[in-house]
Amino acid sequence: MAAAWPRRPRLVAGNWKMHKTAPEAAALARELVALAGGANPGCAVALCPPFPALAAVGEALRGSGLHLGAQNLHPATHGAFTGEVSGPMLAALGCRFVIVGHSERRHGMGEDDAAVAQKLRAARRDGLTPIVCVGETLAEREGGRTAEVLVRQAQAAYEGLARDEALATVVAYEPVWAI
Repeated sequence: MAAAWPRRPRLVAGNWKMHKTAPEAAALARELVALAGGANPGCAVALCPPFPALAAVGEALRGSGLHLGAQNLHPATHGAFTGEVSGPMLAALGCRFVIVGHSERRHGMGEDDAAVAQKLRAARRDGLTPIVCVGETLAEREGGRTAEVLVRQAQAAYEGLARDEALATVVAYEPVWAI
């Protein structure tokens, strides 16, 4: 009989996409902190604003119990990658989480399963908890291929990863057709 997986804490993560300037994002973060009121809702809460707002939102979240997350990262720690952001940069800003494999990056920017796997490993290397997104398109759903797509994406992302490393991640089901 296989070993039981431990019960995992729940996570609610808000991906703000390309909305809110830094001042607007900080104001919204302060509102959310006030609404949370220090209460433990039975799950972790992460806010994932656009890159330019990370520092301002991080400051607004300081000491609140809510967590800062980023929307993406580059797998390299540094280098000539114009417009990219590395895991160490995110960690230095106080990020705890980072989204990898988001459907908009997979389908709009051509990121494949191999790129998602690289980013998952980079996040772990840099002390971040990756939120690994998996999800099917409408055509895949209508074609009855949802399970096939999800298994392929998860297997590609986690292949060769040790159990403790896999347990230090979050999987988010995010179907492309729902966005």
